Amino acid sequence: METRITDRQRFDVICIGDIAADVFITLSPDQVNVHVEGGEPKLLLPFGAKVPYESVTTVAAGGNAANAAVACARLGLRVALATFVGADQHGRDAVAALHEEGIDTSLVRLDQTTPTNRDFVLRLGQERTILVRHEQHDYHWPHLRPSEVPAWLYLSSVGREAHVYEDQIADWLEETPSVELAFEPGTYQIARGSGQLGRLYRRTGLLVCNREEAEAICGCGPADDMDTLLAAMLALGPRQVVITDAAAGAYGASGAERWRVPIYPDREPVVDRTGAGDAFASTVLACIVVGMSLEEAMLRAPVNSMSVVHAVGTQAGLLHADEITTYLEAAPPGFEVESTR
Repeated sequence: METRITDRQRFDVICIGDIAADVFITLSPDQVNVHVEGGEPKLLLPFGAKVPYESVTTVAAGGNAANAAVACARLGLRVALATFVGADQHGRDAVAALHEEGIDTSLVRLDQTTPTNRDFVLRLGQERTILVRHEQHDYHWPHLRPSEVPAWLYLSSVGREAHVYEDQIADWLEETPSVELAFEPGTYQIARGSGQLGRLYRRTGLLVCNREEAEAICGCGPADDMDTLLAAMLALGPRQVVITDAAAGAYGASGAERWRVPIYPDREPVVDRTGAGDAFASTVLACIVVGMSLEEAMLRAPVNSMSVVHAVGTQAGLLHADEITTYLEAAPPGFEVESTR
């Protein structure tokens, strides 16, 4: 599939979703413990104590939609972000950070009564626990002038009570058939179910999620094989589906075609896995927007995911297009997209 971008369009992509000031706190291994209970690891902190930590890093405008917007902007797209922040210092810092990345913020709404989201990421080694809160903003889809209608929308995580907002987006997409939809469902959207969000799934041109999320979306439980899971996702309506599966790589589907790509081979240690999924999904989209096939896009997305996990935070490691090309040229034999049909 190829998207044609016209000179009349101000934006290639409008990213939609909640953003947050993300605070990454690196814990000291000698100050905390991990305890396995019922097969699940639990992070243990001394209760009622002052616990020293090693370092802190802040991403002023984090969250799925902002991560995607930054990734797309660095890959050369004209990007806007439609979101809601508080009229507080965190909100102003978020807008400033987006400006620095060349992202249009004319669709960012300042909420005078509700604060900006703040998330706290507790890091221990390569893993993390994220404390999240979605403030309940007065969500509403803006009226877009003809020059603001993009080639694509990229929809991701919004708050628990954003049902009307999601329905407004679905209405607008039905009224604007020229716009494609990329969907990376967030936690509350997955919990709402594919039935409630059926119009969005049927309107989706590109759906990206991980294996566990796909199983939850389909309601099919652990799938025996990826082909079955891809078929179940396509049955919901998306024309193209990509499912990531951790170290096993990623799998894509379009019609009857199926592909698999491994993770990018890299000897550098993982620093922080947060944001790898967003980097993958937004890179697939960015490549498709400029006219690449899904197969070509899947080859480039693992490179950006690999780079992101080498730095603390969700955006520091995001690459530009020429940097991805350099990594691909240096890739060893065997790093390629293979057809599985």
